[in-house]
Amino acid sequence: MERTLKAGWQGKPSGAQAAAVEVKGISKAYGKVKALDDVSFSVSKGEMFGLIGPDGAGKTSMFRILCTLLLPDSGTAMVDGYDVVSQMRKIRSRIGYMPGRFSLYQDLTVEENLNFFATLFGTTVEEGYDSIKAIYSQIERFRNRKAGALSGGMKQKLALSCALVHSPSILFLDEPTTGVDPVSRKELWEMLGTLRERDITIIASTPYLDEVRQCERVAFLDRGHVRGIDTPEIILERFAEVFCPAPILRFEERKETGGSHTEDAVKSVPEVSSSEPLSSENAISVSHLVKAFGSFRAVDDISFDVKRGEIFGFLGANGAGKTTAMHMLTGLNQPTSGTGTVAGYDIRTEYEQIKRHIGYMSQRFSLYEDLTVSENIRLFAGIYGMEESAIRQKTDDLLRKLNFEEHRNTIVSSLPLGWKQKLAFSVSIFHEPAVVFLDEPTGGVDPATRRQFWELIYGAADQGITVFVTTHYMDEAEYCDRISIMVDGKIRAIGTPESLKEEFKQPDMDHVFTYLARQATRSSD
Repeated sequence: MERTLKAGWQGKPSGAQAAAVEVKGISKAYGKVKALDDVSFSVSKGEMFGLIGPDGAGKTSMFRILCTLLLPDSGTAMVDGYDVVSQMRKIRSRIGYMPGRFSLYQDLTVEENLNFFATLFGTTVEEGYDSIKAIYSQIERFRNRKAGALSGGMKQKLALSCALVHSPSILFLDEPTTGVDPVSRKELWEMLGTLRERDITIIASTPYLDEVRQCERVAFLDRGHVRGIDTPEIILERFAEVFCPAPILRFEERKETGGSHTEDAVKSVPEVSSSEPLSSENAISVSHLVKAFGSFRAVDDISFDVKRGEIFGFLGANGAGKTTAMHMLTGLNQPTSGTGTVAGYDIRTEYEQIKRHIGYMSQRFSLYEDLTVSENIRLFAGIYGMEESAIRQKTDDLLRKLNFEEHRNTIVSSLPLGWKQKLAFSVSIFHEPAVVFLDEPTGGVDPATRRQFWELIYGAADQGITVFVTTHYMDEAEYCDRISIMVDGKIRAIGTPESLKEEFKQPDMDHVFTYLARQATRSSD
């Protein structure tokens, strides 16, 4: 324990105020897996403190213990002076909690959600209104709209309002901005800054480095152990291999240094030789595409082409219209007007053919967690219409290329996240599609794992697959051949990362995106 305690207390400010959170020797295991192993740290009152680390490090388990939703196996933890085991009721009345996956009832309205959470804490919205006014006033006009119909940024504001309605002294945020566009993320952290002025202690986890740097101190968790506690600058520099891995070379740079992407990435991607080659050099062609819901044009007259083998980034703030556009391109929805082809098939009349000739992977759903590796492969291959004999042969080939032979019968839920990503991507192109659509496939994933995933994307492009990808990580936008940025249902800009930075006189894609997104006139909702 002494080794971990030393690591845990490292970086504690001398002469600090009374602690808002005291964690000493906390351990938690799930069967043979130790999620937390003798973890210790302290957070001062009014401090902005970060819990950071790769996926599976133990961050969510720690949040759930501190919020009295999970009992530790050993060790002690005090929150606002109360023990998390023996005084959990006292703690629950004093904290606010925004979990990463669930904090709102999608079928309840904005107002109903807020009233529900206020009732849980024995208060009313009227009594707690001053605590949430600055945030809730931005969405109050949508109080009769169901939470599920809100944009990501609006859901974020509502969830934060629900967590603050009872005036907590400590706020726990477990990756609250996953799946939210850069502008909405910046707005949330500006709101958190105002909360600090009210002396509210904030403990947050996040995979975004710009958000990590907003914290006063951070604790780096890795495989259940605290590896260090210090300022963000020191921790990010000390563990650069985890948080700041070397950038992937762009296509032009790779050509200059030898021509191909990394050999391992290419080897791990199934070979693709589509049985029906495209009739033109464009994998996707869109002309004056419109999708209207009543008088509202979610997609408002967009036109663009994507070349075969291109990595095309499709960006936009939450509510800009990119998801609606992707639904039309993948055959899930038909346009109100305009024309388009994907893999040579008409999006208006041949959408069933499109579904058979594309691959798709998203952040929210890509594999069945309760099926084995081989069962997932067989299921999706069957959905795409592959013959049983071809499925058996290609499954063996894929497992060998992925070095997954020993995991053929392993339940997917037990795989590390990086392995799941590799498998999900490989499954999405298993049937040799002409185009693969990736809808925020790396949301909430740590930088090192995201880099590995992009090596797979580059390997797929080397095999001739067209990659159409949406992402809220602007460093990933830099890896695309070309990028389009949607604002208010229209394509506001399109070009290479370098040409867009030059056109809008911005230093990087994050600044380009923010510059354009802030020009939106319609509600992000």
